[in-house]
Amino acid sequence: MCVGIPMKILSREELAATASDGTHTHLIDLALTGPLEPGTWVLTFLGTAREVLSEVEAIKIKNALDGLRALIEGRDLGDAFADLETREPQLPPHLQAAHDKGETTA
Repeated sequence: MCVGIPMKILSREELAATASDGTHTHLIDLALTGPLEPGTWVLTFLGTAREVLSEVEAIKIKNALDGLRALIEGRDLGDAFADLETREPQLPPHLQAAHDKGETTA
């Protein structure tokens, strides 16, 4: 299982960047995203930036990972999943369209 880690780019040279997850600084590969400016948030897997994130998305992912870490350590989740607690479950668009038409199979 791979877990994506949100990181903020601190500096860059060509397709390599120094980025921080808020605790540690890492050298990451930008070959899949192309050159990115300092301050850009990315989702990283195994030292490679895979996707550009908005700051809001990055913080939500970071909070969720912090919550899971707290749970593993036997601590309280706090508000790690606050963005999900007030939201109703949502169907993927194709299933919602089928549901809206009254279809019972997708």
